Order: sequence, then structure tokens, then C-alpha cells
Amino acid sequence: MAQKNNNNGKKGFSFTLNLSWIYILIFIGIGYLLFRNQNSASPEKVEWAEVQTMIQNGDVAEIVFVRNDYKGEIKIRPERLAKYADRFRGGVPPKRAPHMFFLVSSKFDPETTFESLNSELPASDQFKVVITNEEHIWGDIFQMIFPLLLLVLFWVMIFRGMNRGVGGPGAGGMNPFNTGKSTARETEKGDVKVTFKDVAGLYGAKEEVMEIVDFLKNPDKYTSLGGKIPKGALLVGPPGTGKTLLAKAVAGEANVPFFSISGSDFVEMFVGVGASRVRDLFRQAKEKAPCIVFIDEIDAVGRARAKNGGFSSNDERENTLNQLLTEMDGFGTNSGVIVLAATNRADILDQALMRAGRFDRQIHVELPELKEREEIFNVHLRGIKLGEDFNVSFMAKHTPGFSGADIANVCNEAALTAARRNHTAVMQQDFLDAVDRIIGGLERKSNTIMTPAEKRTTAYHEAGHALVGWLLPYADPVFKVSIIPRGNALGLTWSLPEERKNWSRSVMMDHMCQLIGGRVAEEILNGEPSTGALNDLERMTGMAYAMVQYYGMSDKVGALSFYDSTGSRGYNLVKPYSEKTAEAMDAEVKAIVKDVHDRTRKLINENKDGFMKLGALLLEKEVIFAEDIETILGPKVKPAEEDRFTE
Repeated sequence: MAQKNNNNGKKGFSFTLNLSWIYILIFIGIGYLLFRNQNSASPEKVEWAEVQTMIQNGDVAEIVFVRNDYKGEIKIRPERLAKYADRFRGGVPPKRAPHMFFLVSSKFDPETTFESLNSELPASDQFKVVITNEEHIWGDIFQMIFPLLLLVLFWVMIFRGMNRGVGGPGAGGMNPFNTGKSTARETEKGDVKVTFKDVAGLYGAKEEVMEIVDFLKNPDKYTSLGGKIPKGALLVGPPGTGKTLLAKAVAGEANVPFFSISGSDFVEMFVGVGASRVRDLFRQAKEKAPCIVFIDEIDAVGRARAKNGGFSSNDERENTLNQLLTEMDGFGTNSGVIVLAATNRADILDQALMRAGRFDRQIHVELPELKEREEIFNVHLRGIKLGEDFNVSFMAKHTPGFSGADIANVCNEAALTAARRNHTAVMQQDFLDAVDRIIGGLERKSNTIMTPAEKRTTAYHEAGHALVGWLLPYADPVFKVSIIPRGNALGLTWSLPEERKNWSRSVMMDHMCQLIGGRVAEEILNGEPSTGALNDLERMTGMAYAMVQYYGMSDKVGALSFYDSTGSRGYNLVKPYSEKTAEAMDAEVKAIVKDVHDRTRKLINENKDGFMKLGALLLEKEVIFAEDIETILGPKVKPAEEDRFTE
């Protein structure tokens, strides 16, 4: 029930009957049928022998016999009801006849039996006999229709749950007959407000998609020279880098309709639904051409088809992929329909989907660099009240490896932190604390988390990481070290990694030394390691195996790579190398790890005084910065070639 205004300005009420009200009415009807006679007395059942005794005593006034139910209903004379009061529930007989009933077999002859009994009674005690056949038309109809109604209701409820929240044209809400319709969300021409001004950074990617915008705005410019409008572009990059935002900006700049759908929306539990939705999507797109169709997470439906069908293939998914291939470049034409797709797993997509004529170009959307991060910060800082000490360039430098989504999270978390502290503006420290919280987790301030011995071990563990990272030339420069517990970590060492695209063997070895520095420090301090280096060992082991198995950085194994860029080996039970090669790789990994361990131990022992000072300073302050480390160990050691370049 909703309130509304009438034409006269007076408030009235409107009533909308939906499925919930139908459920309520059904339950009320069932409750009425079950409990309508709950408070009134009902006829009592008696045996035929008792009925004969009652007739002989002259207590029966009338018997109505229902022939097709083999049931007799008895009406007792009013003056004799008190005689049978103890037979009724609560001692109260029914207000209306019948008062009692009896059941007989199919061999019972009512005419002969009742006529014989009446002939033996005086005229004053004789009873009236009514023999009838009761019609059950509505009851029989109800018994036939009710199971069907339950089945239909169950069917509707299933599809209501499946299609709840699905929007867009043809989604059909709870209509089961619209299951094969496309669930893409359509944004009409002019409704997309996102433009390239709202997309910070992504210089190379924006240049690529600007050409697509020009194709849609001025197609004659290219077709007059014999060129063809590209049919599709694949946006490839890590999560959170702005692939979906870039697709929206293309639609906003081109001022054309925009269909958006996820790859997982095509695949359903019913066979043929995915292919049907693909056909319906492109049918709608052709009607709106020129337009853009954006398929997010296309790897959900575009994964490479398995060669061993029947063992690992999904027929429904492959049928959907086949239909998508046909629609993008088959016998039909999709003039004016450009397909944009996004994925972070382009390596597992089917080769037929990646060929020219379907996705004509791949646009790589990488993690933002320093200048791009600064622009992204400026976009997300528009609605935030900043303090005077805030420096956007400083924050961009201290968030290497952050995606656009991560930076948006930092800005939001900084505003929440400032609000918790009752600040009138968001200060620089609020942003730094937000970065710490996102990377390491929530700060745990309880004093009972660590014993004094554990705190001492944690301090020298982190001091080992900091010392190795500061003295090795290719290790990431340390920015901050803390022994305040955050999340599952008892201490953390923050580094500012250099944004490298290519890692040499020397760089990887120095990084592995920095990872194991905490464990080696514990061995030097306590004479034995602890469980605190689990994550460090996991990352170091993965890096060592990558050097041997993927990058060919082992003299004994050779320049071999067993990396699977296509993902087609995922279900193979046989490894692509022999057992002898596997033993050689294991031995080489152990040798690399031993070399890293010995080198790190030697480095810490040669600088033991600085190591002990760092640990003591951490125990005293709990948090130290790069300036404190430089005071103890001197300037950060840089690679020799960088020194020569500077000179």
C-alpha cells in the first residue's frame, strides 16, 4: 500500500497486488479450511451395531445415507440429546445436524435395511430415511488442479530466484520463457557521462581506444580509402587498472549506445541458454548500430577449448563460445557493432577468438607509473578536504605497484581515518596510515599479543630485512620498519620497489636475500629459526623455482622454460619433463637457496654492529624510517652501473 497525491492535491492510497500478497492469501485460505471448525463440536462416529440400538430405543429422528460414500448421518431427537451428552467432546453436541455418523461396507443395502428396521418400530418412533448420491465435482477438480498449481508455483519461484536483479531489455524478470534473452544492460546514446577526462593515466591505452572513437564518429573517413572498421578490441591488464572505465569512456566520447555484460552471464545451467543469449545480444546491438558491446571478464566464456573433449570440456560453455565466434566474424555482418572485452587472463583465451577479424587489436592496460599515479590521485581527491601538509607527489612515490582501484581505496580510507580522529581536514599522516592499513591490515594495539622475547625476536627479524635491503645494490630501498602488529603479521618492513619491467639474475638474487634476511637474523640472534618467516620462505621458494623452471637461469638445467603461457596443460597428468630433469631442478633450487642463505648470513655478520643497533632502535621506537637506517648504516648502496651513469 502506497501513499499518493490525487489531482485535487489530496493525499490518497493506492494498493498494488504482487506475488507476496498472493502467498499471504493462499496461507489465509488454507488456515481457514483447517481451523474453521476448530471451535465448534463435530459429529461423532459410531458403529453400525450402536446405530441399531439407538433406532430400537426410538432416539433417531432422521438418517441421511450417502450411497456413493457408504456413509450415514444421524439426527437425534432433540429431547433425547441429553442422553448422549457424554459421547460428545466437552459434553456439547453439535448445534446443527448431523449429530453422529457411521460407515458401512459396499455390500450394505440401505433401502431393505432401513425399511426392515422401521417396520419393527411403533409409528411414533419411526425415523425418516433420505438416500442420496453426493456430487464431488469441485473436490475432484481441486484434486486434479492443485498438484498442477503447486508445480507452476514452484517453477515460478525458481525462475524468480534465478532472474532476480537481472535488468536490461529482454531480461524478463521472473518470466521463465525469457531465459534465453540477453541480460546485457543497455545504456542509451547520451546517457554515458564518462569521458576520457575522467580516466587518469593510461596514455598508450587511451591513444588506442581514441581511434575506435574516431571510427564510430567518422566512419566515412576510413571506408572511403578502402579501410574497414575494426570489429573488436581486447583490453588486457591486471585487476583494478581501469579497463571497464576505459570502455565506458569510449562509449561516452563516441556518443553511441552501450551494452555491458559479464562473461559469466552467458553460461547457465540450461543447455543452449548461453548461445541464445549471445544471439539475442548481437540482434539488439545490430538494431542500435553504431554501438559498443562490452563483455567484462570474457575469459569466463572464452577459455581455450579442451582437446580431450569429454574429460575436461564443458559443452555448454563451448557452444556459447562457438556462437560468439560466429557472431563476431561469421557469415552474418555486424556493421557498426564494435565489441570491447576485458580480461586479466589473455593467455588462456581461445586462439580462434584472438585472431584478426574478431579482436583486431589487444590494448594493454598496465599498472600506473609515477606520473599516472599522481593523475589518478588528483581524480579521486576532488571531493576530499585536504590538509595543508598534503603532497600528492609524495603519495604517488610511496604507492608503487598500486592500481587505480587501490589508489581510490587509499583516498577513501584516509578520509575515514581522518573522520575517526576528528580532524577538520585529511592530513598527510592519514594517507600514510591508510596505505599501511591496506598493505598490512588493521593495527593491533593490545599489549598481550607478544611476549617480551617474541617482541625482541620480531625486532631483530625486521632489522635483518632492513639491513640486507639497505646494503645490497639491487634490493628495494627500505622506507619504514615497524614491529607494531598488523593483521597476521607481528612486524613489517616497507620497501619502495623500483618499477622494473625486466629482472636480471642479480636483481632476483638480491631480492631473495632480502626475503630471507629476517630468518637468518633469527638464527644469528637465537641460534635457531622460528615460524615467523613462513611468508618470506614461500615467496623465496617460488622465485627460486621460477628462475630454474621458467627463466632458464640455471647452468645445470640449461636455458629451458616449462612455463605454460596457454594454460592448456592444466588438466595434463604427465609433466613436460622427465623425473631426472625434475630431480636436477630440485637440486638446483636447493643450491640457489643455500647460496642465498650463506650470502645473507655473511652480510649480516660483517655488519653485526649496525644490525644490533637497528634491532635496539626498533625495540625502543617500534617504528623507524629510512633516515634512521641511514644514520646507522650510511647511504643506500646502489648498483655500480648506476654510479657510473651518474658520474
